[in-house]
Parts: sequence; C-alpha cells; structure tokens
Amino acid sequence: MESCTDLSATSAPPALRGAAPRNSRSRVITASLIGTTIEFYDFYVYATAAVLVFPILFFPTGNETTALIASFATFGAAMLARPVGAVFFGHLGDRLGRKTTLVASLLTMGIATFLIGLLPTHENIGVWAAVLLTVLRLAQGFAIGGEWSGAALVATENAPEGKRAWYGTFPQLGAPLGFIIANMLFFAINNALADPGAPGVASEAFLSWGWRVPFLFSAVMVIIGLWVRLKLVESSVFEQAKERGTVKRLPLAEAVKHHWRALILGTFAMLATYVLFYLMTSYTLTFGTRPGLAAAERAAAATGADFDPASYVPGLGYSYNEFILMLVFGVVFFGVFTLVSGPLADRFGRRRTLIWVTAAIALFGFTFVPLLGGTTAAVMFFLALGFTLMGLTFGPMGAFLPEMFPTHVRYTGSAIAYNVSSILGAALAPIVAVWLWGLADGSPVYVGLYLTGAAVLTLVSLILTPETRHVDLAE
Repeated sequence: MESCTDLSATSAPPALRGAAPRNSRSRVITASLIGTTIEFYDFYVYATAAVLVFPILFFPTGNETTALIASFATFGAAMLARPVGAVFFGHLGDRLGRKTTLVASLLTMGIATFLIGLLPTHENIGVWAAVLLTVLRLAQGFAIGGEWSGAALVATENAPEGKRAWYGTFPQLGAPLGFIIANMLFFAINNALADPGAPGVASEAFLSWGWRVPFLFSAVMVIIGLWVRLKLVESSVFEQAKERGTVKRLPLAEAVKHHWRALILGTFAMLATYVLFYLMTSYTLTFGTRPGLAAAERAAAATGADFDPASYVPGLGYSYNEFILMLVFGVVFFGVFTLVSGPLADRFGRRRTLIWVTAAIALFGFTFVPLLGGTTAAVMFFLALGFTLMGLTFGPMGAFLPEMFPTHVRYTGSAIAYNVSSILGAALAPIVAVWLWGLADGSPVYVGLYLTGAAVLTLVSLILTPETRHVDLAE
C-alpha cells in the first residue's frame, strides 16, 4: 500500500538537479507570507469586531448575552467552511497548480473581507444585515481553507536544499504579523475615536464608521499579495509531476485511500499548536480583562443589578487596552521564535525539534496557576514563555505537513490535516477553556491541564510519524 510512512531520502530527478530557482527568494517569501498575514489579520479584526461592534450593529436582540452569542456564532461559522475550502482549493492546487489556486484563494478572501467593511447594518436592512455578514464570513473561511497549504507549498517547493524548514517559517510568520497589525490598528482607531465621557465604551463615531477601516484596509495587503503571486512561476516540483503523468484526477480520493495515515497523524501533530495558539490569544484576553470579584460587585451595585458571587467567574481585571499591549509584547516573541525554529528544524530534523517543543508545552500547562494568576510581571513572563513555545512549534509545521505527502496530493493532504486540526483545536479550545475556567471557580488550573492533555496527544502522533527532513519533494 502506498503510504505516508514511505519517507526515505531519494535523489532528485535529473531535470531538477542543479537547476536555477524558478522564483527569486524575495518573491517566494513575500508570496507565501502575505496570504497568511491577511488570514490572521482577518481573524483578529473579525474577533475584535465580534465583541465590540457586531452585537450592537448586526444582532440587536435586546439582550447583551444573546447578541454576543449570535455574533460569535458567525465567527465560528468560518471554521465549518475551512475543511470545505481545503478540499476545493486542494483539488485545484493538485490538479492545476499552486500559483492559480493561491491567486484564487487570496482574491476570494480579500473580496469577502473588504465587503464586510461596506455592509449595511441592522438599522438599514434589518435581519438581512446578519445574513449577509454570515455569508461573507463563510466565504472567508472557505478561502482560508486553501490559503495556508498553498502558501506553505510555495515556500517549501521553491526552497534551496537544506533550507526548506526555514523557508517554511515565512507563511507561519503571518500569524504574529497579522495579530500585531490588526490589534494595533483597532487599538489606534478605538482610542482616536474614544468618547472622553464614556471610557471603555465604543463611541458613536467608532460604531458609525471607525470599525470599517480595518476591514477596508485589508484591500491594500490583498493588492500587494496579488501583484506578487501573479508574478510567480509554477514550481519545478509540480511541473515534473505533470510531465511524469502522476497528477491525479481526484486528489481527495487518492489522499484518503492511500495516505489516510498521514492525514490522521498530521491532524494530531497540529493539535497542541492550535490549542496553545487559541489559549494564548482568545482565552488569555478573556481571562485577563474579566473583572475581579470585588470590581464586579461594585459595578453591579452601581447599576442596581442583581449579583451572585457564587456563580460569578472572576478574571484578572486588566483593561482591554492594557492587556492588548501585554499580548502584543508576547506576540513579538512568537514572531522571533517562529523564524528561529526554521534553522533548528533544518539542522536537527522536524520530528526531533517538535517532540522536544511539544514536551515543553506539556510542562507549560502546569504554569497556568503560578504565572497567569500572579503579578503583572508573572503574567508578562507567562505570555512571553507561551508565545515563545508557540513560535517554536508553529514554525516547523510549514515544512513538516507538506513533506508528509507526495506531490500529487500534497496540497489536498496538508490542507485537510491543517484545517481539520483547526476544528479540533481552534474551534473547541475557547469553548472548553471557558467551561473549565468556570468549573475551577475562576482558576485557570484545568485550562492548563487541558493544554497538557492536547500536548500528550500530539506527542503520540509525532512519535508515530517518521522524520521528513530528507524527503525529496519531487519524488
């Protein structure tokens, strides 16, 4: 049976040995980086708007809780569309080539994000505003499903010998860059349009037009990305596959039938990465900005609302602006160590590097109580440490997942593994974390253990997966 485990080193075809690079280094790096930067930029812009704007403008149910839930439902809808996009764009990528598919996914994502910034609100068209927002969110998720894998393949299939993992870190660098750009832009706009008489409350100007700016700004990055990607030349690896006649008519069927083991192992190899990522961003922001018990009691007393201390789940009590800046500080470590991880994985191997980092993530889960629940200095150290581990585990995945699959199913296989893992880790992590947080009466102890459990599952997957450093992508 043809299997993902047949990963021994082979020699490159004669036509590829010593051939000059078909795409320049700068073009490869920019083409692979720009799409994932937009992907994560979109995630954070939408996540922020889902809290600050959409419940008010698109889901005015009359109840804050139900409005917020409805808003987050559209946010989560993208997760359901991602595997569909992975299959669709994976099919195109393995049948027609990487370049065409990357242009299509970026254009789809860019148009959807830009149109969100132009949407009329509930006040203008009623319930159709929410319907249109959901449709565009599904379009974003659909496009994202094919974006990462294509970007990773552009980077790795055009990489020089011995530098594939390092090249593979550039699409991964889009995560910290997208976070910093999106959050600092929202931070600047929110503060510039703030109402001095109501600190912490979205101003009328912000709700009227300010929130639209980050969505419309994405068009600038999309235009740059399209310009770079249209200049790409198809990789030699894919061209050789076409010449040999190994391109399959139905890549999905081929991947499921002959490479099911790689699909499963790749999915769980990404699990700890996704859980860590969303705990370090989504959960810590919620936990960090949730008022403490005393502050919540004072706020309830000031408004005359009923308050039950026994059912309240307290947090650290930082303001939104304070904790966003703390997160940006931590994400700098994310970016730096994403780049550091590439040379490490090229020298020591992807599997060995990821096993050591995943073991460290498992131990990191035990630090949630002493660090995340401690002083400001302890919280800052927690964020720096967590995002350092995030960079070290996320970086090598840009090469590791594509290397698990042969050329004719590489786009489809790596896209499915990446996006199914996003459902198991990214979609479930915030929900599970909030439940465990409440279960522990405001302590993050169970949340840390949840991360440790995910890391153990990833360790098992990595142990069962052979090293991929010396795989010849052309074979």
